[in-house]
Amino acid sequence: MDDIDGLRRLLLDTRSIAVVGLSANWNRPSHFAAKYMLEHGYTILPVNPAYDEVLGQRCYPTLRDIPVAVDMVDVFRKPEDVLPLVDDALAIGARSLWLQLGVINEEAVRRAEAGGLQVVVDRCVKIEHARLFGGLNWAGVNTGVISAKRPPLPGRR
Repeated sequence: MDDIDGLRRLLLDTRSIAVVGLSANWNRPSHFAAKYMLEHGYTILPVNPAYDEVLGQRCYPTLRDIPVAVDMVDVFRKPEDVLPLVDDALAIGARSLWLQLGVINEEAVRRAEAGGLQVVVDRCVKIEHARLFGGLNWAGVNTGVISAKRPPLPGRR
């Protein structure tokens, strides 16, 4: 799906997003995007076996472990990891599959579409939401630090 109206409709119809590969590291793209979507009213369901919690939300080891309905599966994984995720997304009744920037797997796209999922490829959910709903000025990370001072360079005081 590449058309503006389709992307807008998909984002408006989505309430819950399972973010596969969501990192607890604040400077990772997955964290940045999920934080933005969480602060814009979406329910974020982190999927990463390395964590118990991310962004204050319970983290699940796999998509199939999520006990609630999932509208969108947002994938921050390598392209070769996507195909099994399509099967999981279909099994849990997700309505859409969003493959983030650089995540391109044509076989997975074909399988997802054949299974009835709406599919977005090689786009960032945060960027598209901001572009379509006026949030481009939102930085996405609030460190709580406001300062005109530069931090010292490593090895210097």
